[in-house]
Amino acid sequence: MSLSVVAAEAAALLQPWAADPAAGMTPGRLGSVAGALAGLAGAACAVRAVLRPGGPGRSLAVAALVLGPLGTLTGAVVVASADGGLGTGSGLAGGWVSIAVGAAATVLGAAAWARARRAPRPG
Repeated sequence: MSLSVVAAEAAALLQPWAADPAAGMTPGRLGSVAGALAGLAGAACAVRAVLRPGGPGRSLAVAALVLGPLGTLTGAVVVASADGGLGTGSGLAGGWVSIAVGAAATVLGAAAWARARRAPRPG
């Protein structure tokens, strides 16, 4: 089997995918992924802040309280501006995931902030 035959078969397989305008990374999908990553980073900061209430826990809790609502807000904007349903490339499903992850990060960040306020300061 020559290389040109393999390339022709690969092109034939990719042809329907390339003709689909919703294929690939659309602006809606990019926005929902960015929001979900912000929410995920906020959740990671919140978990670390809960595990270390004193010292770096305070700044991690603040980071979670910033990143969580940012992810939620980004997801809400994507969902509100989506002009198609699921599978159309508007990022609707990712927007809902971004809202959920951002809300979880916000709740965890608030719990971490409350715990960090009760913890004695090191030093």
